[in-house]
Amino acid sequence: MDREAKLKALLWASRRGMLELDVILTPYIDAEFQNMSEANIKHFEDYLTQDDPDLYAWLMGFETPNSEYLELTNHIKAFINKRIK
Repeated sequence: MDREAKLKALLWASRRGMLELDVILTPYIDAEFQNMSEANIKHFEDYLTQDDPDLYAWLMGFETPNSEYLELTNHIKAFINKRIK
């Protein structure tokens, strides 16, 4: 799959069952995708396989993600914090 197709697939997968996640994940991948390595893309794909309540709790800071997703969660949170300031 070429990078443009991957971006489209990730944008679609970033549309979740929770609007709160949609407004976080979709702008994140749209803005950050071009700078992501193949390994980072795969890691984000894996991240999106997590349950919505877990993603929401991690991104809102209600819970700490497992170590595998801690860095990515913090990166997404920093991205969003920059956008809302």
